[in-house]
Formats: sequence, structure tokens, C-alpha cells
Amino acid sequence: MTATPAGRRRPTLGAWPAIATLVALTLSLPILVIFAHVFIPAGEVWTHLRETVLADYVTNSLALLVGVGIGVLLIGVPVAWLVSVCDFPGRGIFQWALMLPLAMPAYIIAYTYTGMLDFSGPVQGMIRELTGLGYGEYWFPEIRSLGGAMTMLTLVLYPYVYLLSRAAFLEQSVCVLEVSRTLGAGPFGGFRRVALPLARPAIIAGLTLALMEVLADYGTVAYFGVSTFTTGIFRTWYGLGDPAAAAQLSAVLLTFVFVLIVLERWSRAKARFHHTSRRYSTLPRYQLRGWKAGVAFFACLLPVLLGFLLPALQLGLWTVQTLDQWMNPAFARLVFNSFWLASAAAAIAVVLALVLAYARRMQGGRFTAVAVRVAGMGYAVPGIVIAIGVMIPFAAFDNALDDFMRNTFGLSTGLLLSGTVFALLFAYTVRFLAVSLQTVEAGLGKIQPSMDDAARSLGMRPLQTLTRVHLPIMRGTLLTALLLVFVDVLKELPATLILRPFDFNTLAVRAFELASDERLAESSSAALAIVLVGLVPVILLSVTIGRSRPGQQGRKPGHPADDSDTRTSSRPLAVPAGAA
Repeated sequence: MTATPAGRRRPTLGAWPAIATLVALTLSLPILVIFAHVFIPAGEVWTHLRETVLADYVTNSLALLVGVGIGVLLIGVPVAWLVSVCDFPGRGIFQWALMLPLAMPAYIIAYTYTGMLDFSGPVQGMIRELTGLGYGEYWFPEIRSLGGAMTMLTLVLYPYVYLLSRAAFLEQSVCVLEVSRTLGAGPFGGFRRVALPLARPAIIAGLTLALMEVLADYGTVAYFGVSTFTTGIFRTWYGLGDPAAAAQLSAVLLTFVFVLIVLERWSRAKARFHHTSRRYSTLPRYQLRGWKAGVAFFACLLPVLLGFLLPALQLGLWTVQTLDQWMNPAFARLVFNSFWLASAAAAIAVVLALVLAYARRMQGGRFTAVAVRVAGMGYAVPGIVIAIGVMIPFAAFDNALDDFMRNTFGLSTGLLLSGTVFALLFAYTVRFLAVSLQTVEAGLGKIQPSMDDAARSLGMRPLQTLTRVHLPIMRGTLLTALLLVFVDVLKELPATLILRPFDFNTLAVRAFELASDERLAESSSAALAIVLVGLVPVILLSVTIGRSRPGQQGRKPGHPADDSDTRTSSRPLAVPAGAA
């Protein structure tokens, strides 16, 4: 045991930081491969892309970022304020229902609305039946367009802004809001001049998460025919057969992602707002009546209706109508493939997250902390970029090994890494390790360091302390981490499309293939299964957010807070997967 300058005693261990560093280096391989291709001389394919379609990729990607960014802010922030500090009919339901679109992947809602709003869909069919007009005789917005993609992405991504904004509003001190009232600020003035600036860091964080999801999306833009970096990477990989050019496009996309991260950090550092009070009594609720209550009700109902209820209802109807087409062994095989793949990826991610988080706890030096952050940066990288970064080195290894075995022993080893489930699990781990890492670190943070010291005094080694002391305490945390990664893997589309083994399908891939063939009703069963599983973490998240207000932990529902309560929460707030 050695003493730190602060007086805290830490064990002098070298194995755990070494393991953390090895894990971090291994998981950073795909990103390093992508950046390495920046220095490869441009070939004919890259030159062709740069002269023809690169400008479209940049323009459309920027347009999506701006459009979706404005949309999620206009929806997420106002409804978060309404359900946090206003009282109107349905508020108790809306505070969790507004997060339901998180369970609806963007590509699934895109298929659903296309089936509903296309020329052959029920909406336009009803218009023609009621008006007697024919094709081309009436105006109707084109769903398969850049604007349609913006709308679909906004409907499913606004919960990122909503839940982080709501958490920020719930954590604000009532004293600050009361002071604004004494200075003559009404409800709207207090929101604009006090609550909104205090919540700005959380709002910007939610916006950044939503915009990173926009850059990572493939299914929606590919189905709507919008040329972005993700569709360009996919076409370059499969259509033009040039891995180097695909990697160089991926590097440009990564630049966009890192610019977003830097801007988010810069925005938080540029202006800071702090609470000056530690009193957290019950937030005042503004009673809305009459037309104001009606406006608040419909403002909260509309995003839930459009982002979840209508698509889910349509998927349910299609699923019932196509019972004979999915009630068969083939669909059961899809479910089995998806569930065991997601379970395996979740187990690997949680085990590695536990190793990394425990290494940081045992020796929390700067080097270990950097290694842990590097290992967890994969969530900021789009799945299609990770897939390219995995496939290139794996294919190179397979080809080199096969050539060596052929020349030396006359044997062919075939594909040992690329095109296998191993490659898929590796990509999932890189992509979603941050989800489990954040959850596990939060769980470990609740355990007092004195428990480690007590275990050491009883002769336990670090691994024994982890398995016999920490794991029983963290059982719920680990199950939550498993569930979050499980659902994210189940929804992942672009990485699965590129890396899956031959003749190996999942629910996400099957839904995409059927929708691409315009068999929208047949794709509904796979899509609905993904949505239903995705509801579970949304429910857990809703419960966590509802308990996030300082001073409310341990209170019975409906128990009035004591005005003299000065306790603040020591429990980290669980945030969605993208927040890592």
C-alpha cells in the first residue's frame, strides 16, 4: 500500500492498468485504421468521388444537421419545461410518454410513414376517394426527400434533448426560480432568463447526441434516397469495391463527429452558470387552465403521437395482417440470431467495462484514465465507420495468413476473422462499450473506497475484492448495462449489413431488406419486435429521470418535500446510450 498526496491509500498494482491499456489499444484499432487512410495517396475512385458527389454528401449532411438540430430543440426543450414545472391534464403521463420515440429506430419509422403516406398508402388513398382527384391533380408532400428524412429523424431524436433538459430543470433550485419571480419575471420570463441558461449545458449535450445520431444514420437516408456520407461509404465499399476510398470517406465523416464534440465542449466552457443555493424543495407548478392547458396538452401529445403511437399502431396492424408470412421457423431463426448475438455482445461489453472501470478505481492515474476514455470513445463513431475500420485489417490478416499457408503448406485457411460472427461482435464491442462503461462506472462510484481497504485488510486480492464484494452490490447496475447494450445491438443496422456472415440475418437486416424491396407490411413483424424490446430501457430511463431531483431519493411517491431539506443527490443520473 502507498499513500497519495491527498492521504488516500492505493494498492501498488500494475496488472490492471496494463490490461486496461491493452483493451483500449485493441478497441481503438478500427479508428486508427480509418485515420491512417488519410495519409494514403488518393486513388482514381477518391478523385472521382471528390469531383462528383462529395459536395452533395457535405451539403446534405449539413442540411440534415441544421434541420434536425432546430427540430429537436423546438420540440425537446419546451415540452421538458412544461412537464417539469407546469400542471395541466395528462402531465403525469406525458413526462414518461415523451421518451417513447427512443424505442423507435429512425429507419423503422421511415418505413412506416412511407407505407402510410406514399401514393399507394391509406392517407393519399383517402384523399383521392374523398375528393375524386387523380394522380398529379393534388399536392401532397414527398416523404422520400431530404425534408422527409429531417422529419423522421427529428421525431425519434428529440427525446435526447427532452430527457437531458428535463433532468436539468428538475435539478434546479426552487430558490433561484423564486428570486426571478420577486424581480417581476413571469413563468415565461423565468424560463427564458433563468431556467434556460442554467439548463444550457444539458440542452447542448442532448443536441450533440442527437446530431451524432444524425451523422450515424444509414437506414433512413438510404431508403429515402438522400446522399450522405453513410450512403456514400456503403456505395463505395460495395458498388465501387474500393476499401481505401471508403475509409477516406469515413475519415471525413469522423471529422464532422469530432467537430461536433469539440463544439459541445467549447460551448460549455465559454459560459458557465451555477446554482448558489442548496435548497431543493418541491418545484412550483404553474397551474395551466383553459386554452393554455389545451395548448400544453397538444404540444406534448403531438410528438408522442407522431413519433411513436401512429407508427406503432401501423406496425401492429401490418403484423396482424401478415401473420401467415412471419409465423414460421424462418422468423424464429431471425429472432434467435438477433437475441443471441445481442446477448453475447452485451456480455462482452459489460465484462470489458467492468475490467476498465475497476482498473481506473484501483489505480486512478492519468494514464489509466486516458486508456479508459479511449476505449469508450466508440459510441461517437458511426457504425458504418467502425465496420469499415474492422473489415480492412481483418481482411488483410485473413489474406496474408491464407497466402502464407498456401505457399508453405498448400492449405487454404479461408476467412478466419472477416465475414464471421467474431468480426461482428468486435465491432459491436467497439461501438457500444461506452454504454456499459458509463453505467458500470456509475455503479462502482457508489461503493465507498473504505470497502476496498477493508477487503484488503482481510487478505483479499483485487480480483477477489471485485468478485466477492463489488459484484454482489452491483448486480442491478450490471443487469442495466447488459440491457442497454442488448437493445442497442438489436437496433444496429449499418455495421451488421457490412460485417454479418454469409446467409446470416438479424431482425434489423431483415426489416431493411424487406422495406428496400417495398414489402413494407412484411417488414413490420421484425420492426415491431425491435420496437417492443426497445421499450424496456425507455421505461427504466423514465423511472431514473423521475427520481433524479436532489432531495427526492428514498421518498415515497407523492411525499411532500421538506422546505428545509438541503440534501443533494449522490446518485449519478442514468442517461441514454448516446451520452457516453
